[in-house]
Amino acid sequence: MLTVVDTFSRFSPVADPRFSYRAEHVVATLERACAKVGYPRTIRVDQGSEFISRDLDRWAYAKGVTLDFSRPGKPTDNAFIEAFNGRFRSECLNTHWFQTLADAAEKMEAWLRYCNEDRPHGAIGHKPPISLQNPGGAPSPPP
Repeated sequence: MLTVVDTFSRFSPVADPRFSYRAEHVVATLERACAKVGYPRTIRVDQGSEFISRDLDRWAYAKGVTLDFSRPGKPTDNAFIEAFNGRFRSECLNTHWFQTLADAAEKMEAWLRYCNEDRPHGAIGHKPPISLQNPGGAPSPPP
């Protein structure tokens, strides 16, 4: 699973299931997400091999995106995605059986639509994240 969350709006443009994730998959998923919401100034990532790769570094450089790496063993450096992943796990992954990757992607997309468009988030004034989306794909403010 690769999940992406805007720390300003809490909007998640993508949750992508795969059997395994490599750097080129991360780049392809980020391109799909950026096509929806625009390129961010910064992406906060952990120290996983798929993130410390030349492919992702090259992509970030070409797009003008700064990669902000969390400290090894410090998930609190990226608390927003950790909290999102916890909700995602309990509300989506633990409540469904997935027969295929396509089935998983379909069910995850339905949950993302609910989370982005209907579910109020206390941290953003009990509004759904879609209400804070920046018009025109403008990048979010820095964290």
